[in-house]
Parts: sequence; C-alpha cells; structure tokens
Amino acid sequence: MDNNSIADNFSLLSKLMDIHGENSFKAKSFASAAFTIEKLPAQLKDTPRDEIFRIKGIGESTGKSILEMLDTSSFSLLTNYISITPPGILEIMKIKGLGPKKIATIWKELEIESMGELLYACNENRLLLLKGFGEKTQENVRQNIEFYLSNRNRFLYAEVESIATDMEEQLQELLAPAPVALTGAFRRQEVIIDELEFVIAATPETLREHMAALPGFTPGDANGADQVWKYNDKLNVVTHACEADDFHSTLFCTTGAPAFIDKFNAAGGAAHIRKAPSEEAIFSGAGMAYIPPCLREGQHEIEQARLQQLPTLITRADIKGIIHSHSQWSDGVDTLEEMAVAAKNQGFEYLVISDHSRSAFYANGLSIERVIAQQEQIDELNKKLAPFRIFKSIEADILNDGTLDYPDEVLARFDLVIASVHSNLKMTEEKAMARILKAVENPYTTILGHMTGRLLLSRNGYPVNHKAVIDACAANNVVIELNAHPRRLDIDWTWLSYALEKKVLISIDPDAHSVQGYRDVHYGTLAAQKGGVTKANNLSSFSVDMLDNFLQERKKQKNILS
Repeated sequence: MDNNSIADNFSLLSKLMDIHGENSFKAKSFASAAFTIEKLPAQLKDTPRDEIFRIKGIGESTGKSILEMLDTSSFSLLTNYISITPPGILEIMKIKGLGPKKIATIWKELEIESMGELLYACNENRLLLLKGFGEKTQENVRQNIEFYLSNRNRFLYAEVESIATDMEEQLQELLAPAPVALTGAFRRQEVIIDELEFVIAATPETLREHMAALPGFTPGDANGADQVWKYNDKLNVVTHACEADDFHSTLFCTTGAPAFIDKFNAAGGAAHIRKAPSEEAIFSGAGMAYIPPCLREGQHEIEQARLQQLPTLITRADIKGIIHSHSQWSDGVDTLEEMAVAAKNQGFEYLVISDHSRSAFYANGLSIERVIAQQEQIDELNKKLAPFRIFKSIEADILNDGTLDYPDEVLARFDLVIASVHSNLKMTEEKAMARILKAVENPYTTILGHMTGRLLLSRNGYPVNHKAVIDACAANNVVIELNAHPRRLDIDWTWLSYALEKKVLISIDPDAHSVQGYRDVHYGTLAAQKGGVTKANNLSSFSVDMLDNFLQERKKQKNILS
C-alpha cells in the first residue's frame, strides 16, 4: 500500500470513530497520522520498520496499524467499523458540507441511513429541527446530494421526464421529416428508468452520423439497427433505427414489456404487426381495443382488450382536491392559508390539511393544544375562502403497538385521519403486519398512508403482505393512499388491480410539503394509470360535496360522533 492509501484509511477510520461516538482523542490521533503521512517525502513501504515509529505524529497504535497494512494490505480496525456502519452512511460521507458529527446526528436522531432518505428529509425540512443545522446548511446538503445522485445510472421517472421530452423534440428537429418517438420503459410510465429508448425511421448509418454530432452524445455498443449512446456521461440512450413503413411496428414491439409481447403473440396478434400503418391498426387487426402504452405489461390487459373492457384511465384533470399536505404547522414550507389559496387558485375544490401528529417530534408534530388551534384557524379560513373548503385531517403516526397517536376524543375531531408508519422502520413482516393491521382496524383510520414506507432507489421499505393489507382495508372501509411523491409512489402500481378487485378506494395524494408539491399529483396519476385506476376508484377525484358525504357516511358506519 502506498502512503495515500494508508492516509485515506486513517482518515476514514477517524471519521467513522467520530460518527460512532468513540473517544475523540483516539479519532484525532488517526486523523493526525493521516495528515502526517500525506506530507511524508518517502514511501512508508520503503522506510525501515523501526524508523516508522520515530516519525513525528506516528504513535504506537498508528505505527502498528501501518505495519499491518504494509504486511497484509488490510486494516482490521477499519474493517470492523465499516462492518457496523450502514452502507448508506458510508455513501452519505461523500457529500460535501457534512462532517462526522452532523452525520451522526442525522443517523441517530432521524434514523436516516441512505442518501435518498436524507434528500427526502431535506425536502421535508427535517434537518432544520436538529441542533447545528440551519436553512443554508440544509439547502447546501440538498444541492450536493442532487449533484451526487445525478451521476448514477438509474433514475426516477420524474428525474428524466423533461430530459426525455426535450431529447425527443431535439431528435425530431434534427432528423425531420423522419418520425421519432419515445419508446420502452419511459413510454410505459415505469417508475424507475434505466435508459431512454427512441424509435427513428432512418438508416443506422444516417442516425449515427447525425447523433454523433450532437453535444453530449457518446456512441457505445451497436447491434444491427440498435445503437447505445451515453448522454452527458450518465444516462443511457438506445436508438432503434427502422424503415419508414416499419415505424409503427417497431414502436409497438419496443414499447411492450416482454410478457405483453408474448401474450399478444399467443393471442394471435403476431400476424398483424409487420408493416402496420399505425398501432391502432395492430390492435384492431387482432380484434382488440387499443391498449394504452402504460398498460402493456402482460397482466390482464390482453383479455380486457379482447372483451372491450379496458378501463377509462384516470387523468390529471380528474383530480378535484389535494389530499395529504403539510403546512408550517408541522414541517411544511408554506402557511396553511398559502397552501389553501394556492390550491384554490389552481382550480382544486378542497385541501385536506394533514400535518404530522405529536409523536413526530422530528417534524414539529401537533400537540393536542395545537390541533385545536389549527382547527380554529381552519374554521376562519373556510369562511373566508368559501366555497373552497379545507378539511381537518392529521397524518397520525402508527405507533409501535399499532395504535394511533391521539386518544379517540381527539381523533374524532378530524374529518379524516391518514395513518402512516414513520418510525422504527426496520421491522420483520410479522411486526409490520401486526402494526399496520391494528391501525387499519381502528375506526378512526380513513386512509392508510404510504403502505410500505419505501423510498425508490434509496430504501426498500418494510416487508408487508400486500394481499392481507388490502383485504383488511376492504373489510374496514379504509382507503389506500397512492403517495404521489415521485420518490415514494407507494402503494406500488402492481398491487392496484388487486385493490380495485376488492373494491378498495385509492387516493392519489401528493404528500405536499409546499405549494410546489402539488405538482406531484402528476406522477401519482401516471402510476395510477399503470394500475388501471379510473376517476371513480380514486378518492381525490371526488368533488367537495362527494367527499363530504363520503366522510359523513363513513363516520355513521363507524359510530364516530364528531
């Protein structure tokens, strides 16, 4: 090992010891040794062993560690600390502006163990509640995380949406009059995008010649008509070249998931693909209704299309109100009035304000006294903003034993209650299910929030038996949230069809912590479309009167007296 490697090991060890709260003197001794070794004029591997211990700044312990690394190319003490440190914490250490002490605070007090969780916490203003963190620090951390994440190879749909549409327009202009269209996972509205794909009616040679001249595009592997490109050294782009009269056929074949194509061919559709004048013609020739790209996953859409029973998918315009939002009363950016006025100005009929409950200390959760004070403000704003309405809600923490965060007499004050897990996320399926099912059975639970607690590309979430949870929601008339934040999109769309089969209402909710967060309804709608959700299946598509009637009727069924 050379001096730089040894110094890097000592530096990392020092930081990990600080994060774990070890003796500060020991941690500083390794940091000091790292500094000393970086400045040495000669390599330690070429230095006589006894002279290593005479170097100023190298003590008995650090000297023995140096010999261990020189002899074995390993460092057991560092290996031990790495083994007891979550991998996500090691990744967070790469972010500028966060020293060991701050990382330790984030880890121990907010239970954050991954980069994505930390970014989510910044967006929810969680860091502002920690000692030593201010708005400037939080903003710097957020920007540094976003820069770091922009250099990985997998992306949220929301992260590449504008890139994809801009790129499509750029290629259409460059290659006109040849048709160009996005295809693949992006066209199917997948929540995670590994690459962008385009179908282009041009020869492979013409395509490579034109695209190689575009800024940011670097050619990679080629396979016949298909060419892989790297865009800005981070995003994979695949181009499918084809003849003009095969454009729609190629678009069809590259859009559908493999399971969809197999089922379509098995249903006798293969004969209608080649040289088709349009995708509509492919489906009609096979005796099927047109299947939107987002549904082409190989589930039940082929059978539905043959029976002309495809659902009329929900659209963004079908969303009538904002359900699940946070204001300055807890961890939101904007005031309650600002949130309400913005929702009204954007054409929504209502706002369901659901700030955090009292156990969410990290999010400035509402004490009982503050619940009452907020509801008094809501009454005043409802008089001022009528006919727009603010519904009184809370995002109540599901506690470890499955109970909700307030006594029944307080829960009864709300128009609706969103029950969510926010703490102690490292659970077995048995523990998670016991906790969730008890909350679902609570008569005051109206909506089950973000069912698994996942953060896409960051945290898998706790394990749950989806069918059992959905069955319980059906039995207890509990709505299941489709959390529209693009990093959550939880419940996963693959379980929506089962929920709809069980007559469970879905609620597309932005979980907005600012006015800007309302835009996430768009991503929730895209995910809902993949699951076959219609406006009739979605609670946030109810008009203000429909929602009020639904909530009043539900309270009667549950014998809840407001």
